[in-house]
Amino acid sequence: MKALAIALTNLKRFFRDRTNVFFVFILPIGLILLIGSTMGNAGTSSFGVYPGAAPGAVADRIVAGLEERGFSVEGYGSAEDVRLAVERGEVTAGVAVPDDLDARLAAGDTADIAFYATPNGQGAQLQSVVDTAAVAASETVAAVRFAVSRGADRGTAEGVVTAAAAAAPTLTVTTSTVGEELFEGATTYEVGSAGELILFMFITGLAGSAELIETRRLGISRRMLGTPTSAGTVLAGEALGRLVIILMQAVYIVVASALLFQVDWGNLLATGAVVLLFALVAAGASMLFGTLFSTPQQSSGAGIIVALALAALGGAMLPIELFSPTLREIAKVTPHFWAVDAFSEVLRRGGGLADILPQLGVLAAFAVVLITVAAWRMRAVIARG
Repeated sequence: MKALAIALTNLKRFFRDRTNVFFVFILPIGLILLIGSTMGNAGTSSFGVYPGAAPGAVADRIVAGLEERGFSVEGYGSAEDVRLAVERGEVTAGVAVPDDLDARLAAGDTADIAFYATPNGQGAQLQSVVDTAAVAASETVAAVRFAVSRGADRGTAEGVVTAAAAAAPTLTVTTSTVGEELFEGATTYEVGSAGELILFMFITGLAGSAELIETRRLGISRRMLGTPTSAGTVLAGEALGRLVIILMQAVYIVVASALLFQVDWGNLLATGAVVLLFALVAAGASMLFGTLFSTPQQSSGAGIIVALALAALGGAMLPIELFSPTLREIAKVTPHFWAVDAFSEVLRRGGGLADILPQLGVLAAFAVVLITVAAWRMRAVIARG
């Protein structure tokens, strides 16, 4: 109960600092949104399509044209739904067809087809695909309208034009992918969310070391030891306080990214195991940092630098698949690498708990070493006052 009381006190102190709300809850989601919306859905080649309230022949031909070019097509109920799907990275690009497109073209009027894409360098290329499909679809309507203007029956003209279009020679293009697709089956939100989760869990942990130093400087630790409270209880309470804060942030990021960006975290048991073990690693690192510095400012400054450096080296800021073989081997000295690698197996390859046991074992070893060394150091520091 005493350890829980110490942990609860740490939690209250955490929420009293308004800046923690921004850095722990708002900034991670903002960065996930920024990364996902900027990079777009690089892992898939798909179009979201709103074919209009009453889909006609032109909309059908546009969809068929996109499918013939190798894109998967997903229908949506409105143009706004298509726009949101593109923003969230659910599809590569989107097309919204006016409700009265066929009627306007048949009457000789013009119509605008809405095209949506993220600013990731693919917009112009994808728009040319839509332009080609739209032109091909409208050519049939133009041919029918021309025949009708020359006195032909519309039904007969449509049959003749459709048959002629089907009999026209086609050009077949075969494409092949060289090498392996790095992020197969994953959106940039899923890739970015895992990295941001690991990055901020560790930053939050190291930032919490300032609270430990402040507790020691104010003499609170010494006063607690002056009561019928053992050093082990004090250590357990401080460690539990760090762990609860880190886990609270982790659960928030997982839930918020799933609800806001449709991130599929895969097997929840496996995801939970990675989160728990990495939270223990971050809590151990926080306790250790709290014994290495004499002021909160020193601890916070060094903690941010170390957290960012380890995140960059461990693949939490840049996908580990983009590392050179040598750098990838070096990255294995960080706990971040093993956590990111475990999430890659769970999120992108559908792995379960059994598939990430090696990564979990390494994370557990990191946690045991850090917590053991931190506990030893904290006992000595608290005893010295």
